[in-house]
Amino acid sequence: MREIRTCSLGGGRRPARKRASSDPTAMKPANKAGQLAAEWVEQRAETEGNTVEPRTRRTLCRESVFQGLDRVRQAAKARKKERFTALLHHVTVDLLKDAYSWLKRDAAPGVDGVTWQEYGQDPEANLVDLHARIHRGAYRAQPSRRKYIAKPDGRQRPLGIAALEDKIVQRALVEVLNAIYEEDFLGFSYGFRPGRGQHDALDALAAAIVRTKVNWILDADLRSFFDSVSHKWLVRFVEHRIGDLRVIRLLRKWLKAGVMEEGVITPTEAGTPQGAVASPLLANIYLHYAFDLWAQRWRQHHAHGNVIFVRYADDIVAGFEHEVDAQHFRADLQQRMEKFALALHPDKTRLIEFGRFAAVDRARRGLGKPETFTFLGFSHICGRSKRGFFQLKRKSRQDRMRAKLRAIKEALWRRRHEPIAQQGRWLHQVVRGYFAYHAVPTNVASLSAFRHHVVDLWRRTLKRRSQKDHTTWDRITRLAAEFLPAARILHPWPDARFTATHPRWEPGA
Repeated sequence: MREIRTCSLGGGRRPARKRASSDPTAMKPANKAGQLAAEWVEQRAETEGNTVEPRTRRTLCRESVFQGLDRVRQAAKARKKERFTALLHHVTVDLLKDAYSWLKRDAAPGVDGVTWQEYGQDPEANLVDLHARIHRGAYRAQPSRRKYIAKPDGRQRPLGIAALEDKIVQRALVEVLNAIYEEDFLGFSYGFRPGRGQHDALDALAAAIVRTKVNWILDADLRSFFDSVSHKWLVRFVEHRIGDLRVIRLLRKWLKAGVMEEGVITPTEAGTPQGAVASPLLANIYLHYAFDLWAQRWRQHHAHGNVIFVRYADDIVAGFEHEVDAQHFRADLQQRMEKFALALHPDKTRLIEFGRFAAVDRARRGLGKPETFTFLGFSHICGRSKRGFFQLKRKSRQDRMRAKLRAIKEALWRRRHEPIAQQGRWLHQVVRGYFAYHAVPTNVASLSAFRHHVVDLWRRTLKRRSQKDHTTWDRITRLAAEFLPAARILHPWPDARFTATHPRWEPGA
């Protein structure tokens, strides 16, 4: 395997500019040299390159694009099997400044207790010192602070809150590594990637089910994925492309930093902290080698019919034309995951009959309606359009909606003595944010139900402000019409948007 060394920008001596020669024979001839009016012009000096400029702005969002990372990206695209042996020099003070500015201002502090605002009191000196410690090897990763959040099913999800400087360094290094791995990741991987979101994954899945021969769906769920990632396998996977030992050393520091809970530091032997800045990229790298490349080869060499994949982080959906392919893939997937210290959740991993002809085939066999499956907050249902044709319907998950309404109820109770206009403006932001994600075609009934429940919660809150309050449905309806957005579809049909973003559609997209 060949190795690639990338040089830093502006790090060496600036090439001297060539002076124009005074020799007339070296002058550039005029366009009309044969005429008396024609004049000779001075010869041009050698064009000076722009390598001394640290960055340029090329994207539509006006974010800075570092020229060095652009060259890394081009090298990664041209040579897929070569290793990068010099990458840490791309972590410059300018990149650390950008990484600091990209962090959330109101995020909870880590074990060091430093907030974004406190670190920003003297950001120039702090980031210069951080840059020096990174490059001389004096930077030390701090343990993550453990925090738990409630899941919709009542369980607790552990999160790891990193220290602010760890977030900055991770965010900067992720920017460097993305330049390489974005050229390696496959098309059906959508989770936590630049320019790709949840609706892109939903559109790809919907387009595949509607357009291709999909009759069976495998909804695969990896049990405690972020807590089960093997550090040994993760480092080996990263070393396939990264040969810079300083970058590998940083990665090991983050993995071995441990977790602090109630003042006690516990070392971590496996897993990546959920909530850490680098965890999404590390998860994608792990599953790229553990699942994506293997699934692509399985589809090419073992499948007898059409097969589609859509993966968003550790949430995997696979579609098959033949049941025998689906059964074999599920068995092979179980063995594949066990090889890399992962396991399929026995209760959440399901193989169901689903697709354009599932309802007709099941009715012919005397069975009921096709089962449904959930993906990224939506229940996917085999339905019919008004003309009687197959239509994939997506509705918001009921458990997620109930959890959101409970959170709104608790927040309204704390705000019950605020002015009505202030409550209305806050509810407008909440409902608008919910609709921004869930307002997809065929989901207008769920949107209307959500808005109705929010209005009812608001009415109940106002009535409890005083025993003499007489808030009627007529009044709350007028307030809702004034402050809350109407329930309407905001997203286009998935196949139309997928066609626009993928003009030449491929099964692997």
